[in-house]
Amino acid sequence: MDDKIEDKEKTNAEIPGCPPEEVRGRRRTMWFLGVAGVTMFIVLVIAILLGIRARERAEQKLLQSTNEAITQEVRIIHPKQSSPIDEVVLPGATQPYINSPVYARASGYLVKWYHDIGSRVKKGDLLAVITAPELDKQLAQAQAQVETSKANSDLAKITADRWLGLIPTRSVSKQSTDEAVDNHKASNATVNSYMANQGHYAELVGFEKIYAPFDGIITMRNTDNGWLISAGENTPGQELFQIGQISTLRIFVAVPEVYSRAARIGSKATLTLDEYPDRSFQGTITRTSSSIDMASRTLNTEVDINNSKGLLLPGAYVRVHLALPGQIQSVIIPADTLLFRAQGLQVGVVRNNVAQLVPITIGTDYGNSVQVTAGLSTSDEVIESPSDSLVSGTPVRIAHGTSGTDQ
Repeated sequence: MDDKIEDKEKTNAEIPGCPPEEVRGRRRTMWFLGVAGVTMFIVLVIAILLGIRARERAEQKLLQSTNEAITQEVRIIHPKQSSPIDEVVLPGATQPYINSPVYARASGYLVKWYHDIGSRVKKGDLLAVITAPELDKQLAQAQAQVETSKANSDLAKITADRWLGLIPTRSVSKQSTDEAVDNHKASNATVNSYMANQGHYAELVGFEKIYAPFDGIITMRNTDNGWLISAGENTPGQELFQIGQISTLRIFVAVPEVYSRAARIGSKATLTLDEYPDRSFQGTITRTSSSIDMASRTLNTEVDINNSKGLLLPGAYVRVHLALPGQIQSVIIPADTLLFRAQGLQVGVVRNNVAQLVPITIGTDYGNSVQVTAGLSTSDEVIESPSDSLVSGTPVRIAHGTSGTDQ
């Protein structure tokens, strides 16, 4: 106890002329100032930390809002499994195996026609007769020129023979004889020229009669008695008749690329028509274009069918059934999921919360839905009614209540 009193006294003695109470007051003031400084520092640090934390929270909230703004909300469907495809049915139209317009080769007036639409004709049957007085007169003139040239040629021959007979007696000169012989040769050439001209006009006069070019049926008559007929095919609408050979019919079918293996030359094709609901007809694939059309992605295929009984008419709508070499698995999706892009037909699929554009191959179009033969499976999440601006890599989120639903 005495030691403590001595220490205090020593401390007081250290500040000369300063009372002990004042020394203690100064110490107390300094202590409060130190405590206040530390407290303010701590408060300032806490305020800075709280500000930084608030700013981080604001940035996170802004980033979340931005991500939510750029993330599209989509509705999805799952493709439905379709029955395996063992044949493909494609539209087509029957055409005559040969279809030819018949034009006039001589200009004139139609005197008479002998066959109307629906008439069955044989090759060489007379179809119509045209009168062309100008051609007749030109032929008569050509014939007269031939007769005149023949008479001149005969006279030249007589003269040449006579001059040649007088050469041994030296009654005529060699020059005169040569001229007579050459004149005879020139006369013969003139005769040949006029005869060729006569043959030309004779052929034109022969065109006044119009004959059937092959066996067939008259499908159109575009003329009548008294009509002025112009020669040639370049005159619009001046074909006199249309003849089709319908004992065999052609059907051209656009086979989609995915089914091109079904278009094998020599294989059979079944045809069905609305007018024969309980009957089918058998045709044969005779040829293909052997190349895929770049615009339609189809293979042009010709199917020929025997129509000797005349049951089928040219221009009839038919459904062509082609058997596939193997079954093709397919799925069904709504038509509003399709995207028509320059790269081809595509659909949007959600994968890892990101949209991916997937190319697909269409089989049959049912109107509100389509059959997809390649590119999709039943487990894919297909975006319903995608926006035109959708691109691969776009962040998306699935709307509640749509995942796993089938359409």
